[in-house]
Amino acid sequence: MAQMTGRTAVITGAAHGIGRAIALTLAQRGCDIGMLELDMEAAQQVAADIKALGRKVTIQSCDVTKPDQVTFASAALLKAMGPCDILVNNAGICRMGDLLTMDETDWRALFAVNVDGVFHVTRAIVPQMVERGTGAVVNLSSWMGKSGHPGYGAYCATKFAIIALTQTLALELGPKGVRVNAVAPGLIVNTVMRDEAEDYMQERGLPMAADRAQSIPLRRAGLPQDIANTVAYLASDEASYMTGEVVNVTGGLWNG
Repeated sequence: MAQMTGRTAVITGAAHGIGRAIALTLAQRGCDIGMLELDMEAAQQVAADIKALGRKVTIQSCDVTKPDQVTFASAALLKAMGPCDILVNNAGICRMGDLLTMDETDWRALFAVNVDGVFHVTRAIVPQMVERGTGAVVNLSSWMGKSGHPGYGAYCATKFAIIALTQTLALELGPKGVRVNAVAPGLIVNTVMRDEAEDYMQERGLPMAADRAQSIPLRRAGLPQDIANTVAYLASDEASYMTGEVVNVTGGLWNG
């Protein structure tokens, strides 16, 4: 287990599911945590857990789709916490529907959160990493960012975009000492997003997560902790020669 004592991590969407697991895992490994979050009530509960681990935590209310809010909230975090060593762009949503019939509002919401959010937060946080010549960024993509899937076309498009952003940023920032990688989760349960997907699948008589897990080589769905462990590794010095990578965490569901 890589220790990160004395480092500071900023995480978007850390109040639930995968983001919560990432925040607690990084805190367990010694990081102080900054949270950019919309659900402040849930964020306060996570903050209490982080403090119980003996780490500092700062929360700023922020809608990652709003550039002005991101700029203000990020500046407030950095002022309160000091320099950020690790940025985890985790905030994301899923909207399902066939591309020819889905509501355009859902299309735009997906890109606003999943793609624009990464863009805005990265531009607000990473320049101070560049100034110091060190830092690690981990973006949350998906196995659906590597292959199209019926009913998930818009979501897939956003996760493909995150891979492109990750690879490009790695090339641009590598010479400046900043590493940028991504994680591509597979079928992950115990998240709000999975609950929404399950409702969608059930309404259409499609296989549920428990059934789909039987076709995964490891014969189980993934858990938020599975993703958090990989994020922590990519953010650590153990991954110091990794940048521009998109690491699958799918139990063998996807190997591309």
